[in-house]
Amino acid sequence: MTMKEKEIKRAVKEGYARIAKQATSNYSSKICGEGIEIPEEICKRMGYSEEEISAAPPESNLGLGCGNPVALASLNIGETVLDMGAGAGFDCFLASSQVGPTGKVIGVDITSEMVDKARANARKGGYENIDFRQGDLENMPVADNYVDVVISNCVINLVPNKRMVFREAFRVLKPGGRLAISDVVLTRMLPEFVKNSTKAYIGCLAGAIMKEEYLQIIKNVGFTEVNVVAESSFPVESLLCETTGSTAVEMPMISITQQKEVADSVMSIKVSARKLDS
Repeated sequence: MTMKEKEIKRAVKEGYARIAKQATSNYSSKICGEGIEIPEEICKRMGYSEEEISAAPPESNLGLGCGNPVALASLNIGETVLDMGAGAGFDCFLASSQVGPTGKVIGVDITSEMVDKARANARKGGYENIDFRQGDLENMPVADNYVDVVISNCVINLVPNKRMVFREAFRVLKPGGRLAISDVVLTRMLPEFVKNSTKAYIGCLAGAIMKEEYLQIIKNVGFTEVNVVAESSFPVESLLCETTGSTAVEMPMISITQQKEVADSVMSIKVSARKLDS
């Protein structure tokens, strides 16, 4: 791992640790020029229904995603699901009800504060089929050929070595297993003032790569049936001001023209793929 990669990972861990500590049930994310937008409203825009939002513990919803991978995954009773970058557990709690008591959900996150928060949410909600584990997505604490479905929500862009993350996803999936992810990719290269900002990594911007490269990595590690199920613009204006409600990751002040330049470079995509039966 290069020094730059170490610096990025350290900054991401520290940034999300602060977010976990600051987050409460009335947590909010400031949108530049638009006042306050609560996580519930952000989630609706990402594709979650009101029923889904109300079903999960309130403190698990930090408004940090960019899609609804649980809906994309089409989960079944009894399946084992892994959430890469589980955060405070929001998607894990939704998956938990869909796989039922005979199923299992594993949430892996690199930040101990997020794992602690997710475990506390699980205890309060009485969830018994979820196992939150601290670990690096490039080397996950999950056995080979163990899970039926891997989901992830706006996290892989944060990891410097995306190939390793997808290799790990492939490793832990059973033959015939499914990948269902929401993430941020680029339609053109980011401006230098964003690309070189470690803070922008935490805001899911600087770590994003070109869409074609992203999809090719998934194919190269062995996945088949790699499909972009949906794509949409990403509300980068929320990241160019007070990112995810935390002044600890505030972006540099930039002009409206620069904001538009960034917005035109970024999109949110939902990707499905499959590991072939052996």
